[in-house]
Amino acid sequence: MRPGPRDAITDIAGLVVGQAQDAALRSGVTVLTGEAPFTASVDVMGGAPGSRETDLLAPDRLVPGVDALVLAGGSAFGLDAASGVAEALRSAGRGFEAAGQRVPIVPAAILFDLGNGGDKAWRTNPYAALGRAALDAAGGEVAQGSHGAGYGATTATLRGGIGTASLVLESGHRVGALVAVNAVGSATVGEGPQFWAAPWEIGAEFGGLGPAMPPPGPPPTKLAAPGAATTIAIVATDAALDKAGCRRMAVAAQDGIARALVPAHTPFDGDLVFAASTGARPLGGPAEALWLGHAASVCLARAIARAVYHAAPDGPLPSWQERFGR
Repeated sequence: MRPGPRDAITDIAGLVVGQAQDAALRSGVTVLTGEAPFTASVDVMGGAPGSRETDLLAPDRLVPGVDALVLAGGSAFGLDAASGVAEALRSAGRGFEAAGQRVPIVPAAILFDLGNGGDKAWRTNPYAALGRAALDAAGGEVAQGSHGAGYGATTATLRGGIGTASLVLESGHRVGALVAVNAVGSATVGEGPQFWAAPWEIGAEFGGLGPAMPPPGPPPTKLAAPGAATTIAIVATDAALDKAGCRRMAVAAQDGIARALVPAHTPFDGDLVFAASTGARPLGGPAEALWLGHAASVCLARAIARAVYHAAPDGPLPSWQERFGR
């Protein structure tokens, strides 16, 4: 397996990503959309999720595809970002037709960044406008670090952010990941610069420092600020998967969170993973599905480390570059 040409989730042909953030608010929105509706499902392993329209993604539900997936800051207020995205898609003629109306399907997940020092004294919810702005900005390039839904994100010890990665499998299928990292736990080992995801690093994409032995005792966490957490992600592929196949890929991708953040899937995290399929390439058999899941977990682990590695030095916690950069 090797990275795709962008090493981003947009290496899946037909998918684009848009991001918008508000520096005063210290929050933002990230949107994944496509040239056409795509198949999607979801898996949730954290104990404190926040989401919209995820019930539609169950394999036994009627809706066959979605028009966009949204990751947002803002806790429950951030769910309004999906309304802004849906309104903009409807204006563009997107969505399924019902009773003469176009109804875009826009599932969303949020993270809690309300305690990061930004200006939250607004009277009108800003997330719908941020959602529209993120959709308007959609394209092939994906800025990493302090952007979009990851703008105000933190981990236990360092600033969090947005990360992405991709892989091309031997079968020719492509897999990518996009993640907003705001975890209870830490992406780095102890007080040092090494990332938990180091065994999965390709080249020196997040410093090339190699793995480190964990120190004795419990790892650092944000338990002093319960609720100020959640890692939310999307994994995607061009392999032809139905909603059940997407769900299995989302389940496998959760391993990437556990490989890159310690502790993971805590009662205070949301830890939600969407999985999406454009269906462009047929799947050869069960063995190829197995490698899709493995690639999704590796991409997600790498994307988490890249999110923290690229975060800007501006926030309540130091960035990785500020603390360890040479």
